[in-house]
Order: sequence, then structure tokens, then C-alpha cells
Amino acid sequence: MPGFSGRGCGAVLRHCVQACLQSAPLPPSAGLAALVLLLLPHPAHAMHLAEGLLPFGWAAGWTLSVLPLLALGVTRLRQRMAQSPLYSPFVAMLAAAVFVVSCMPVPVPIIGTCSHPCGTGLAAVLIGPVMTVLVTFVALLLQALFLAHGGLSTLGADIWSMGVVGGFVGYAIFHGLRSLRASLGVAAFAAGMLSDWATYAMTSFELASALHGAQPLGTTLGTLLLSFLPTQLPLGILEGAFTAGAVVFISRRRPALLKFHALPAAPATP
Repeated sequence: MPGFSGRGCGAVLRHCVQACLQSAPLPPSAGLAALVLLLLPHPAHAMHLAEGLLPFGWAAGWTLSVLPLLALGVTRLRQRMAQSPLYSPFVAMLAAAVFVVSCMPVPVPIIGTCSHPCGTGLAAVLIGPVMTVLVTFVALLLQALFLAHGGLSTLGADIWSMGVVGGFVGYAIFHGLRSLRASLGVAAFAAGMLSDWATYAMTSFELASALHGAQPLGTTLGTLLLSFLPTQLPLGILEGAFTAGAVVFISRRRPALLKFHALPAAPATP
């Protein structure tokens, strides 16, 4: 896939790491204390789909099928970066936001994973669904490498649930409601909430389709959806409120940022 790991994606990754570090500068003693705390044994709360949870064929299929969207995201990022030097840091800031927001685990005991807010509904409203897939990739890759949240083999499946399904559902809901003259806050609330719930519906489908065994797919899928319901129902509502608050705040303080995803891409140079 030409350009998949090129300059654009590297720029977002670099800015994302810088944004995370600059958001919480630590003195040396605090950094040492944080390192000691990280090295101490503590109970693990698996985030996303853990390494090895999906059979190899299913994991490879999800990963290969998401590569075209990632390549498209890198291409669009390069085009927008050529138009505005501020675009890459803005995308990186959203990648950092998705990284932080999706690091708040609420354990779901019977299926070995966690519920958590996603942040991809907000990203989809601000930069569109294709770029949301790219920032989700960056956030999930950093979590898998440095926090053991999710896995590298399951990275494609996790991008599909959070970035692809969550991002496209959030974007469609937001613009669908805006076309029906819904207020900015109502449209953003629905986008954040339904994006979150759609992410977990997709996660349930990914688990059920690969692991239902001799049971009917529908039975396993229903069981998984019910398992997520007690935690994800309130989390989705909270994520809707968070998305609405963020979008309304940005519209009042920096309205130009809401037009980033609508910025026409520059024509490709021969």
C-alpha cells in the first residue's frame, strides 16, 4: 500500500506524542515515581480486543480490510497539510484526545474486555470519518505498544470498531440531524452517543463471528450485546454529553475549526 507508513502518518504520530507529553509536564522526581508505579504489579484491565483473542484468520482479515482506509487517510492528511501547516497538529491533538479518552476502562467481567468512552464521535464531527480512522490507528497503536491495551494482532479489528464504524456512524448522525435543522448541541450529542454504542455493537459482532463455535451466531451476539449493556449504556450517554459540550465550546471559541473536515482537498500534483 504505497505511502501507508509515510511522512503524513509519521507527522501525526510525532505530534500526538508531543501533545501527550506537553499536556502534563512532570518534574524528574514525579517522573521517577510514575516509573516505579508502572513497574509495580497491579491487576490488569484488558482494553479493546486483547492480543490473541481472535483467531489468526479473523485478525488478519480485519487488518487487511482496513488498510485501504488508512492509506486514504494518509493521502488526505498530506493534501491538507500542504494547504495548512496547522492541520497536522490539529489532527494530532484529536489523536491525543482519542488516546486519553479511550484509556478509561470499565471492566466487563464475563467476556474478558472493558467498556470505555471512545472519542471517535467527536473526531468524526471535527475532521470527518476517514481522518478519524487514521487518528484511531495512531491512538490504538500507542496504547498497544506502551500500555498493553489491545494488541497488535487485533489492531485491525479494534480500528474497525472504534475508527471505521464509530467514525462513520458519528459523522452520518451529526450531518443527518444538522440537515434536519437539529441544533449543534443535539446533533453532536446524538453523534457521540450513537458512535459509542455502534462501536460496541461492532465489537460484539467481531467477537461473536469469530468465537461463536457451535452456538448460533445470533445467540452469541445477543449475549455479548447484553453483557456490554450495563456499562456502555451510561457511558454512551456521557460520551454524547462530552461530545456536545466540546463541539458547542469550539463553535463559540474557535468556529473555524468546525470547518476543517469540509476544507476542500488540494488537487494532487503530477
